[in-house]
Amino acid sequence: MKTLFSVPAMLLVAALTAAASDTPPAGPFTLPELPYAYDALEPHIDAKTMEIHHNKHHAAYVNNANKALAGNEDLSKMSVWDLVAHLDEVPDEIRTTLRNNAGGHANHSLFWLMMKPGGGGRPSGELAGAIDENFGSYEEFQKEFSAAAMKVFGSGWAWLSITPDGEMVIETTPNQDNPMMNGGTPLLGLDVWEHAYYLKNQNRRADYVDAWWNVVDWDYVAGRYAEAKKD
Repeated sequence: MKTLFSVPAMLLVAALTAAASDTPPAGPFTLPELPYAYDALEPHIDAKTMEIHHNKHHAAYVNNANKALAGNEDLSKMSVWDLVAHLDEVPDEIRTTLRNNAGGHANHSLFWLMMKPGGGGRPSGELAGAIDENFGSYEEFQKEFSAAAMKVFGSGWAWLSITPDGEMVIETTPNQDNPMMNGGTPLLGLDVWEHAYYLKNQNRRADYVDAWWNVVDWDYVAGRYAEAKKD
């Protein structure tokens, strides 16, 4: 039987097929652009880590969440924030997938905004007062938050958050869980998955945590705190 394509044509078809298979699935979620360049947080967080973290890991969470939502119009109409806050409404067969991937999308969408070039320093205003009131001082808060980040076993996050009762706390979550899943409001979050730091720091998580304080966007965190107080 004669082939329908010449060798070059067959290669072209194969290439087009491969390209089509790499096309992100349609769905309600999209990968947000970073508000700064990949190298903007150097020397504290390197450009290659930021590129892979955003363009590979975050993109994968978006794509996997969209795949899981295919054919579910009601859930697809929900924002990612509402979805992770109401996982009890998600069918059992896709709940874990969305917990991990919609959770990853939500967490990273916040994480990029919680950092900025030339960040760091200390909070001010009402946020600074609340931190002093709840932890004694900014220095004590920073010490406790860093210790929490270091104690996360395996992959997860450290958070400064507001509980449903209005208490400001430091907490940790495994994998891509976040305080919204328990009715809380995240103010500041630190990703301590190895993909967030391993290219630059290898197993030295402490170096990554120390460096990260230099890029925290306290203005953004203060804005989240002000919004949380209104609720």
